[in-house]
Amino acid sequence: MMRSAIVATVLGAVIGSGLAGGVLVARAASPATGISIDNFTFNPQSLTVKAGTTVTWTNKDDIPHGIAATDNAFKRSQALDTDDSYSFTFTTPGTYQYFCYVHPHMTGTIVVEAASGSNATN
Repeated sequence: MMRSAIVATVLGAVIGSGLAGGVLVARAASPATGISIDNFTFNPQSLTVKAGTTVTWTNKDDIPHGIAATDNAFKRSQALDTDDSYSFTFTTPGTYQYFCYVHPHMTGTIVVEAASGSNATN
């Protein structure tokens, strides 16, 4: 009985460690898909992603901002108050220019590359 308990404990520790390691590897390989709005700036100002990636803008400023594509290529956001977010999934490769429709001097770019094969990364 004691031997079974020891074997189960050791197996549980090995499996748990393996799963935790897999989670760490998956997290490290995750694409950067967030854009912070802070001090009247998009950060990063230019972001490259694979097709199918959802990009999320989060307003960290104390005043509202809004996201709009210069050519209406994606739906315009509502006005974003502090800590509000807006997300859009880019499915078509291309270069997307956007700006803050409240403060038009604020601009940014999303470059969407074709997703290719099983080892596509950002």
